Amino acid sequence: MSADVSADVPVSAGASGPGRPGAPERAERAVRPGGPVRPVTAVLARLAGWDVAVIALAALVIVLASVFVDNFGSSRNFTFLVLDLLPIALIALPMTFVIATGEIDLSVASVLGLSSAVMGYLWNQGLTIETIIPLCVLLGAALGAVNGLFVTALGLPSLAVTIGTLALYRGLAFVVLGDTAVADFPSSYTSWVTGTIDGTSIPNVAIIIVALAVVFGVLLHATPIGRWTFAAGAGEQAARFAGVRIPMLKFWLYVATGAVAGLAGVLWTLRYSSARADNGSGLELAVVAAVLLGGSPSSAGAERCRVCWAGWSCSPRSRTHCACRTSPTRPSTSSSARCSSPPSCCPT
Repeated sequence: MSADVSADVPVSAGASGPGRPGAPERAERAVRPGGPVRPVTAVLARLAGWDVAVIALAALVIVLASVFVDNFGSSRNFTFLVLDLLPIALIALPMTFVIATGEIDLSVASVLGLSSAVMGYLWNQGLTIETIIPLCVLLGAALGAVNGLFVTALGLPSLAVTIGTLALYRGLAFVVLGDTAVADFPSSYTSWVTGTIDGTSIPNVAIIIVALAVVFGVLLHATPIGRWTFAAGAGEQAARFAGVRIPMLKFWLYVATGAVAGLAGVLWTLRYSSARADNGSGLELAVVAAVLLGGSPSSAGAERCRVCWAGWSCSPRSRTHCACRTSPTRPSTSSSARCSSPPSCCPT
């Protein structure tokens, strides 16, 4: 009996054969000009990634605006630009977590408005500003908890729930304050929010932004909360089998989003020195756009805090880069400040 036993004989590490690169081929590939293929391919793939594209786009917008828009590169305009994007930057941080799990929260702008209205109401009632600020943050957390209960306990779609609470919270803001405005807040607080760090053009509120960015960045990338968030977005059923408590996770993410939106309402009110029920109208779309541009797809599982802020710098509200920064006077402090005669680059 003659049997072909070649298939049973192991091929040595240096042998060549069909589909098996031998030592000569491996040596030739190792000394090929340009170095090994895999590291170069990895670098090119990295440079072609979405995060690099968004950061490059943000840098391009800044450079072009500095060249073609008068006074855009000035320190004064930088201060106003950071102040304009402050609420988007803050709310985008917890919103990244919510979208990472495959959910959404469209009520954040209404939470901001209701927080502002309650702040004005409590100030009229004689409470101190030191008492009002934490109460507004707690109010935002409570409103976020309502969203979380509807989504997790009742199993309702987050899109439908937050569209409903968007209208509900905005209506409550008008019930609390009506169409009036409160504008006599302590100048020590309003001047701090609009002021800058001594000797620089960096706004004081940048301290709050950076601090929260570090906190949320660490939570997302270096704690079990971040791993649970990624797992929930990648596959909710698999995450449940792995022991992740999905309802509890989503509930507290909504609470955190509401609390940060409440804080944004406080800072918005102090920045414009005006508490109004319509503060922050339409801001929710800019926040969602910033998070998605920053590399957080609605299908979740691939979120990046490091480019989230590049996303909000390219968001629709960044059009303020061409909005009346040439005027030596301070921009209008109304909640919907607009240019009286915007430059030609501004959308009409």
